[in-house]
Amino acid sequence: MSYSKLNLDQHKIEKARQLAKQIVKPVNDYISKHTTDTIERATLRILGADGINTDGIPVPNLIVDALGNKIEFGATTYYINALIRKNATPQQLNKQIAEGLDISTITLTDKVLIENKAQEFIHEFTRRVKQNTDYRNQKITAYKNKENSPLLYLIVATGNIYEDVKQAQAAARQGADIVAVIRTTGQSLLDYVPYGATTEGFGGTYATQENFKIMRKALDEVGEEIGKYIRLVNYCSGLCMPEIAAMGALERLDMMLNDSMYGILFRDINMYRTFVDQKFSRMINAFADITINSGEDNYLTTSDAYEKAYTVTASQFINEQFAYDSGLPARLMGLGHAFEMNPDKENGFLYEMAHAQMAREIFPEAPLKYMPPTKYMTGDIFKGFIMNAMFNFVAKATNQSILLLGMLTEAIHTPFMQDRFLAVSNAQYIMNNIKDFANDIEFKKDGLIQNRAKEVLDQTISFLEEVNNKGLFNAIEQKMFAEISRPKNGGKGLDGVYEKSPDYYNPVYEYLENELGLKSIAIERRKIK
Repeated sequence: MSYSKLNLDQHKIEKARQLAKQIVKPVNDYISKHTTDTIERATLRILGADGINTDGIPVPNLIVDALGNKIEFGATTYYINALIRKNATPQQLNKQIAEGLDISTITLTDKVLIENKAQEFIHEFTRRVKQNTDYRNQKITAYKNKENSPLLYLIVATGNIYEDVKQAQAAARQGADIVAVIRTTGQSLLDYVPYGATTEGFGGTYATQENFKIMRKALDEVGEEIGKYIRLVNYCSGLCMPEIAAMGALERLDMMLNDSMYGILFRDINMYRTFVDQKFSRMINAFADITINSGEDNYLTTSDAYEKAYTVTASQFINEQFAYDSGLPARLMGLGHAFEMNPDKENGFLYEMAHAQMAREIFPEAPLKYMPPTKYMTGDIFKGFIMNAMFNFVAKATNQSILLLGMLTEAIHTPFMQDRFLAVSNAQYIMNNIKDFANDIEFKKDGLIQNRAKEVLDQTISFLEEVNNKGLFNAIEQKMFAEISRPKNGGKGLDGVYEKSPDYYNPVYEYLENELGLKSIAIERRKIK
């Protein structure tokens, strides 16, 4: 960014980026040597593995469970080998596996035959994803003039995908540009992906490929009706992060919640498992042109928004670097932050303005996702409505990209349709009335807003230096992020992490590395063999 309203020191910003690069390097070294249950399951899904057995266990899980420690060689070899040996289609083989076939016991055929056959299925995945990307881009271009700026993001969370459809279509008609289907409570801790359409989620709806398909069709239908492309969001996090990414790529989701550390800090998922999984999930999202949303806003639910603002900025730098290392360009990095200042704090609004403008200037190309006030919401809906209005004002005044709308009943119940209507009306009123405010406003030199931003940037650098000295794994263990400690060998999913054999084979991973320009990283990985 050539001009800084905050008068930020560009050398300091570059220093922070260099520190982030140093911080993630040892983590990437670990990632390159390991695979996980869900990386192998995601790869199988991309190659055609699907369906469930009579007990509801997904075919990808049946394959990986049967392989056991053979997983260190990669699941692809055994699946493609079985297709060749059985002279079967994926659908036919999936049915046999669901009925009890153990493909790990089938004698391996020639390696070249396996590699050639795998490329056929990768080509089909590529064709489908590129078709999705082309369709999305055509529709967004055609209807660009109908979008709000920032894009208005609303959620649905009934637990029943068919009820979600009604709510989502209503939200689109009310003015939403983005609809997020909240995932059922606890799904991030399931080490499998449920199958089919679901109607019994709690606090949200299960993320399944069929549910993705149903909601995508519904939003396309209402989009044609109102003349606007409605973006669909779900949650690419938890123990099945890469699998959700693969399903989202196949069913044309547009955004995914996809943070590098959220699952570690807020769901107690093992850090090694999470870091390895997030790399592959982000590679898939990058290939499918899916915008990720990171979860820095969650830090402010456990930490004070003023005292710990620098942890948000530091995490943004780290998330950015992990994203770059996964092939994601800046235009797909929906880095997160939030309006969570205590409303009783003097000049809190000015501090919020400083934090939001700071994020915008440091990450000028990123489609920043700005989260509404929640921590200090109470049953006073009138005060809550004013807090949301101030949040909307800052968002427009600092050129945020994605605006998750706050609800006046946030602390009372799941919002009604009329609550969402009022939220959209609030945002649209403000955006229209201060449309060119961001282009017209400047901040006083060395005033409160400029000085606050400089202070947070300095604190961010000091924090990143400390994290770099300790190492990211140790920093997380010592509760430097969100004031939450997670042990390196604790949490869920560590037993699903495997060191790769010298003969490890994953053609999807290698294909994405090449397509995303990650060849140098691929070469380093191959040196490990």
